[in-house]
Amino acid sequence: MSQRAVKEQEAAVPAVRQAEILRHTSETTIVLRLTVEGRGQYKVSTGIRFFDHMLELFARHGGFDLELSCKGDLDVDQHHTVEDVGIALGEAFDRAVGDKRGILRAGYFVMPMDETLAVAAVDLSGRTAFAVETAVKTRLVGDLQSELVVDFFEGFARGARANVHVKVMYGRSNHHKIEASFKAFARAMRGACSRDRQMADLLPSTKGLL
Repeated sequence: MSQRAVKEQEAAVPAVRQAEILRHTSETTIVLRLTVEGRGQYKVSTGIRFFDHMLELFARHGGFDLELSCKGDLDVDQHHTVEDVGIALGEAFDRAVGDKRGILRAGYFVMPMDETLAVAAVDLSGRTAFAVETAVKTRLVGDLQSELVVDFFEGFARGARANVHVKVMYGRSNHHKIEASFKAFARAMRGACSRDRQMADLLPSTKGLL
């Protein structure tokens, strides 16, 4: 194969989008590695096992490779850990997709989980907004303070500079409500990050900037 043919073949293969985040504050230290074109492999440790499980589900259902370690002040509260992980993960996606040329930009998914139904929609718009309704009625699900699910999605929206909408339509199990939310969100993000062959290198916006 000629050198020119090799270069053309390499150019035809889209680059793998990756990002590394090191976030250190007086409340948390986070080390995160993300590969958008992954195989759903994960290694996650936050000190909150149910939260770990949700992030593992996110990686697997989104097809993302995720390594994440967070050491937070859990002796104070879980809030800093959950929110900062959301921010760091959002920043990783923002960095990985770059200027967002050639991506779908928006994605949504409706996720059934047994008796529960959750909907998630995402727009990587460059603007931060979020609306989250989990319908969870208990203080704890597993070892996670359930109200902090909203803080995670808010943090992600801030880090990713995105619109994030998640709503549990109905359900009985509080575990299922949160799990269906994360699965729907993962698949919505997978769609939003996907490359659009028809748009190629075009920016999915009429403003000329995202």
